Amino acid sequence: MGLFVAIDRASRWVYLEILCDKSAKSASAFLKRLIKKAPFKISKILTDNGKEFTDRFTAHGEKGPSGNHLFDKVCEKHNIEHRLIRPGRPQTNGMVERFNGRIKDILATTHFRDSEDPGTTLKRYMQIYNHYIPQRALGHIAPVECLKKWRKKKPELFVKMVYNLAGRDTFFRGSQKIGSRNFFRGVNKHA
Repeated sequence: MGLFVAIDRASRWVYLEILCDKSAKSASAFLKRLIKKAPFKISKILTDNGKEFTDRFTAHGEKGPSGNHLFDKVCEKHNIEHRLIRPGRPQTNGMVERFNGRIKDILATTHFRDSEDPGTTLKRYMQIYNHYIPQRALGHIAPVECLKKWRKKKPELFVKMVYNLAGRDTFFRGSQKIGSRNFFRGVNKHA
C-alpha cells in the first residue's frame, strides 16, 4: 500500500489517498483526482524522486526528463510544472514530511477493526485538518478559511467555490442556513 499526500503551500490545504501500490500508474491517477478535487488551479507540483513520480534518475545519477513518464504526461496535459526535490534532501518537501509524521502518529495510536478503517480514519482526519485545525502559519485559521480569503482576493486562481463543511451545530439546505443544534430539540421558529 502507498500513501499519497498533496499539500498546497499557500493555504496548507491537504488531499490524500491510500492506494494499493506506489507505482507510476497510481501516482498519475492520484494526480488526476487531485486536479478534480482541488478548488484552485495547480500550476506547480514538487515531488520526491521516487520512480512513481519520475524517470529522471538512474543508478548512475540524474538525466533529463524523457517526457514518457505517466506522472509527467499528466502534468504536461494540465500545464503543471513538475519540480523534483534535490536528491537526498527530503526536508525540501518538509510540509509533506511533517504531515506524514502526523499520519504515522494517528496510525500508531488507533486500533483498526479491518483494512478499510485506516483509509476512513485518514479521510476523516483530512476533513478535520482542512476545515477545523487552525494553522499558525496562516494566522491561526484553518486551510479552508485561508482558501476562502484567497478566492476573494484572487478569484482567477480558482476553478470552483470553496465551501465549509456543515458543522455539528449548523445545518444547511442548499446555501441557506436553516438552524442550529436547537433545530432537532423541538420546533424551530426560524425555519
